[in-house]
Amino acid sequence: MPAALPPLPPARRPREITIHGTIWGQFGLRGTNIVVWPYRCWSCPHHHSQQRRRRNRHDTLGRLLARPHAPLANVGTPAKVKETGGKLYASADEAVKDIQSGSLVLSAGFGLCGTAETLITALVDRPDIKDLTVVSNNAGNVGAGGLSPLIGTKQISKMILSYVGTNKALQDAYLSGEVALELNPQGTIAERLRAAGAGMPGFYTRTGAGTDVETGGIPQLWSKKDADGKQTVLVEGNKKEAREFDGKRYIFEPAINGDVALLRAWKVDKAGNCVFRYTTAAFAGLVARAAKVAIVEAENLVEIGEIHPMDIDLPGIYIDRIVKSTVEKKIELVTLTEEGEDAAADAAAEDAAPKSTAQLKREKIAKRAAKELKDGYYANLGVGIPVLAANFLAPGTNIWLQSENGILGMGRYPTKDELDADVINAGKETVTLVPGASTFDSAESFTMIRGGHVDVSILGAMEVSANGDLANFMIPGKLVKGMGGAMDLVSNPEKTKIIVVTDHTDKHGNPKVVEKCSLPLTGARVVSTIITNLAVFDVDRENGGLTLKEIAEGVELDEVKAKTGASFKVAEPLGRF
Repeated sequence: MPAALPPLPPARRPREITIHGTIWGQFGLRGTNIVVWPYRCWSCPHHHSQQRRRRNRHDTLGRLLARPHAPLANVGTPAKVKETGGKLYASADEAVKDIQSGSLVLSAGFGLCGTAETLITALVDRPDIKDLTVVSNNAGNVGAGGLSPLIGTKQISKMILSYVGTNKALQDAYLSGEVALELNPQGTIAERLRAAGAGMPGFYTRTGAGTDVETGGIPQLWSKKDADGKQTVLVEGNKKEAREFDGKRYIFEPAINGDVALLRAWKVDKAGNCVFRYTTAAFAGLVARAAKVAIVEAENLVEIGEIHPMDIDLPGIYIDRIVKSTVEKKIELVTLTEEGEDAAADAAAEDAAPKSTAQLKREKIAKRAAKELKDGYYANLGVGIPVLAANFLAPGTNIWLQSENGILGMGRYPTKDELDADVINAGKETVTLVPGASTFDSAESFTMIRGGHVDVSILGAMEVSANGDLANFMIPGKLVKGMGGAMDLVSNPEKTKIIVVTDHTDKHGNPKVVEKCSLPLTGARVVSTIITNLAVFDVDRENGGLTLKEIAEGVELDEVKAKTGASFKVAEPLGRF
């Protein structure tokens, strides 16, 4: 008989029965002691007829409370894990030794946060492993770790990534025809990995529809320059299948199935169960699920059972090899907040020092943008002027800042004592978390973004057009910044209001508000409001056209007309800011 259960009220006391029979045998319960709640029995005539009358209300099998008491044989920690270590490898060199040239490698990390530095170093020490195609959000920073050393050793022949950023070596290698690049939006990469891990061929998304991502207009590989300095396209971009659903344009993105995944985890047990700290989770679980072989480097290696089941971020079924991390984690941009007397002295000095024209211009734009942020909003603020708007919120206004690398509830820069390499924002800067904050991976982050759960997104621009087109990620042949998460952020403008903040003209005096964008688009018909140092425009995304809503103090209408590359209507009355 099974052990006694805690006593229940008399009317609810269960009775114990042993069921033998063909039906239960099919479920593996023949001869098993189970507990059955009173008035749920279906074997006696009275209750059988009662159950038949109520069969639409009761699932007989589901109403049984089963408690098998015989221990299951051969379940638990496999002997090979106990005796030989199983998935545990002696070194990173051993773990990567059978990676083949030409492999498709999935690399976790965002900037230098969560990158598998130990495993990458082991690959750098194997120059015979080459012609690699590597999928990652970005390729690290020149001389500062991440995938950058593999670019330097020319072991990578192609990168699939969303952001080149400050890695000038990678940008130059692409523009000179030495490395192929397939630029993908950040959320698209995350979802392509998620689809692969779930055994799906791909998915449809609005992200990138109506841009060069759809048409294949961004070349993957250029030829080397000839004697005249000219180049030709050797590999075109991938053209995507497009379809309409509910009157909206979507493109098909294929899953990315990798040969090997490289990731880093804060804590790993010998069964491969992983725990990720804060923003290191961005792509870690995604790459592990999408690869044939997943290798994790563990900052802390523990015995099986030392991680509580509720604390496991990635189950061990997805991990094939485990090594101890031996290379220190790196921080790409250490950004700090002074505290105490130093902070007060710095603030006083800053207030006393004259501000540059550029600084005053940025603050003017940010102050006006702050008026678009209402109390309780969930907001995503881009790097630069957009995030500066958070400093000028009206008294009593509190917002939740979402960072696309996996934060909801982003706070200020940390003090020296608060500095944590595992807590960074989308600009790779160290930050803090406010009370009530949460952290998550990129699949979760871009579900929030593409699903329209973010109230407002503020971004910068190279160009913005009269019908709401936005261009902000590359200048062909000169600057290859990458779209990062921007294409995803503007992919649902019906639910997420898109605001552009920018100087009215570029450094050469050319208008940035134009009739039609000449640069590759981040999104088509997505911008609702444009805020510059001179003016505020409302944009009619449906029909096209600008309405001048406000002009800055000290600015005349004629100046706005002269410096705007598009026609516009003027609101009555015309406001000032």
